[in-house]
Parts: sequence; C-alpha cells; structure tokens
Amino acid sequence: MLILVIFIVFLALLFDFINGMNDAANSVATVVSTRVLSPRQAVLWAAFFNFAAAFLFGVHVANTIGKGIIDVKIVSAPMILATLIGAITWSYFCTHMGLPISVSHALVGGLVGAALAKGGIKALVVSGLLKISLFIVLAPLLGLLLGYMFMILVMWICHKRSPQTVDRWFRRLQLFSAALYSIGHGTNDAQKTMGVIAMLLYSTGHLGSTFYIPLWVIISCYLAISLGTLSGGWKVIETLGMKMTKLKPVHGFSAETAAAASILFSTFLGVPVSTTHTITGAIIGVGATSRLSAIRWGLAYRIVWAWILTIPGSALVAALCWYGISLLNLPG
Repeated sequence: MLILVIFIVFLALLFDFINGMNDAANSVATVVSTRVLSPRQAVLWAAFFNFAAAFLFGVHVANTIGKGIIDVKIVSAPMILATLIGAITWSYFCTHMGLPISVSHALVGGLVGAALAKGGIKALVVSGLLKISLFIVLAPLLGLLLGYMFMILVMWICHKRSPQTVDRWFRRLQLFSAALYSIGHGTNDAQKTMGVIAMLLYSTGHLGSTFYIPLWVIISCYLAISLGTLSGGWKVIETLGMKMTKLKPVHGFSAETAAAASILFSTFLGVPVSTTHTITGAIIGVGATSRLSAIRWGLAYRIVWAWILTIPGSALVAALCWYGISLLNLPG
C-alpha cells in the first residue's frame, strides 16, 4: 500500500511539473513577445517567482480541491491514480498540440470522472463544482475587462509622452508585472496538486483524523511547478504571445497586471481558477483597445473549444482509467 501511495504522489508531482510546463506560456508569453527578456531569461524569472509564492499565501485553494469537489469518503488510492492519469493524458495531448488549455480544469475533470465511475452522481459536491463552473466563464471575461481597463488607463496617463519614452518605461515595469503574474500563477496552480496529494494521504490514513496540507507537500508542489515552468512549453508560448495579437511592453504590462489581480483575488477566495483563461482574456482585452481586428479571433475560437472540452475530455479518460484500474484489485 505504501509503495502505491508513493507512486501516486510522484505522479501528482509529475502532473504539477506538466502544469508548469504548459503554463510557462502564460507566465512569459507577453514578456517574450515584447522582447523584454529572452525565452530562457523569462522562464528563469517566472520559475523563481512561482516558487517564491510558497512563502506568501495560504492554502485556501488546496483545501477547496481537497474537500470541495468530491466526497472525501469515497476517495481511494486507485481513484486518485485514475484522476491523475486522466488529467496528465489530456494536458500532455493539448500541450503537444500547442493549445493553452486549463490544466486546472483537467485535474477537476479527472476527479469528477473517477468519482462518477466509482460512486455515481452522489459522489460529487455540487456547490463546489458550480463555483468552478461559474469561474470558467468569469475568469476570461474578468481578465478581458481588466486588461481593457488597464490599457485604457495607461493610454490616458501616457498620451502626452513620446512612444520611445513609454516603451522605455514599460520595458522595466513589465519585469514587475511578469513577476506579479508568476506569483499569482504559482500560488493558485501549485495548490491544486497539494489538494490532491493531501486527499490521497487523508484517505489512506497518513494524515490522521484531520485534513490538512503538510509542509513537505507545499514545498514539493511549488518546486515541481517551478521546474516545469523552467522547462518551458514553447509551442504554447508562441500561440499566446506571438499569434494571438501583436504586443508592445505597455500591452504586456497591462495584460499581466490585469491577470495577476484577477488570479490573486480568486486565490484569496479559495477559488481554483484557470490562469490560462485569465491571461488569454487579458491579452484579448488589451489587444481590443487598438481595434477588434487586431485579435486573431479564429485562433481564440479554437482555444475556447479546448477549454470547453477539457473537463468532459479528462473526465472521460479518468473514468475509463478507473474501470481499468479496478480490474487490477489494487489496495486502497
């Protein structure tokens, strides 16, 4: 049993690594496309602030994942194994295709699919799923609105300055906004894997009678997502930062600041949002201040479909994995 738990913890950290690899695009796409930093410098910058988030915020999102999506009474080691296989399979496929999907929603979908396969509809915590479903819609819209508003405000403040002066200012300020966004990304996304590992440890009796997030779980999850960010996801970086719309440093600053504000607000509420949805919405909002034709809507449409299909797609894979794993009669 202990060997199985160790293997699943390793798999969860691998998922966290893939999360960082896919979301490296979110953290650095704008700062790379504006040529403020090289791709390698950008991922180093993002990875550092991903890990720094471990010491700045609590574990509200981890608790939501651990207790607010499915009934913890039905959780078992094989079920968590099916969840992670479903989420990793879907995330890897979309990353390979260059689609900036929500790795967070892949994890939620994996939990839902495995729980439904094992315990039926009663295994789901409807209130938690409704909250997450609401933010599937709200996250990109909030990012878009804040990005648009930030950009309008910046344009109003800088309208009497020369383009060269504005560019010089925001090339420096974008380092700050990229760091702030990476902190938001780290504190929200790493906590999702923490919740899954804590759920596994609690269901197998390794946490005792009280659900909590051990310190070693917190540190290891932040380290894994930081290393994933460091490895980069170059296809997705190209999609978000170079194909969605043309960006200048002032645009990158506005998009990153808007997305960071939205993510940090959601983190304080304990809501596991999609950092991908948020930054994509912010980039579209910033681009729309120039003209709507500046946005490549065909690409945005393709990305939205990837978002819509993520939860059912990963849920289906996880459910099939559960049925296959259940035939093996694994302990737990």
